[in-house]
Amino acid sequence: MARLSEEGRRCVLICATGGEAGDILNPAMDRPGVRERITELRREELQAAAAIIGYDEVVHLGYRDSGMAGSSDNAHSEAFVNAPLSDVLVRVVEIVRRERPEILFGYDSHERYPHPDHLRVHELTLGIVEVVADPSWHPEVGPPWRVPLVVAPAFTARRGLSLHEALERRGLESPLAGRVAGMHRDDDDGDVLVRVMVAGYMERAREALRAHATQIDPDGRWFAVPLDIAESVYPYEDFEVLAAQDGAVAKSGLFEPWPTGPASP
Repeated sequence: MARLSEEGRRCVLICATGGEAGDILNPAMDRPGVRERITELRREELQAAAAIIGYDEVVHLGYRDSGMAGSSDNAHSEAFVNAPLSDVLVRVVEIVRRERPEILFGYDSHERYPHPDHLRVHELTLGIVEVVADPSWHPEVGPPWRVPLVVAPAFTARRGLSLHEALERRGLESPLAGRVAGMHRDDDDGDVLVRVMVAGYMERAREALRAHATQIDPDGRWFAVPLDIAESVYPYEDFEVLAAQDGAVAKSGLFEPWPTGPASP
């Protein structure tokens, strides 16, 4: 997103929840008064991170964080997962029809991290694809718009294994060891994948991540892979293509085809 912003493209972020149910994961922020202000603080953190990345606008839908499956937060009447999907879809489609994006970044099916809110965003992503271009579907929220390209971040085995193996070759402890255990590069087969070159933007992304001070420990695992190794070994972000018009990937000027064969060391 930082790269798109620098290229002069308008970038709009839709945020579904306030993060009320999240834990305080940064020891420096685990102090009196923080939990009581968590919703306010997380909105401030999000705005700071979005400014670092270069978003032009952040749209807050205002739903309550649903927490993890089976938790009391998950059962809260105002939780995102308990809002009727059809109602949320109308609100989001109105934004998409107004903005008329060239690329819509949604969520994948999140098999590796089945947070209820993330799964709901995946449902919304697929719902948008289905109805946003239909002129008979809620015409009162704007004229139809067929989004040329819909993608979702993909946590690929290729990326995880490439970084893990590079750290091991250098004799460094890998924070990815548990995550990649049992993974194979052919785990990515079957999905339609593309990637984006992000060399030169990784430190900016890490700075934006640090802005989420209640959620991110600046000495934690998110920063355990040295930047020089990350940029030299795997300077890409991977995405799954969920929907695309003919030629949309190439026309985007952003995505590279998914490479075939083994990943380079």
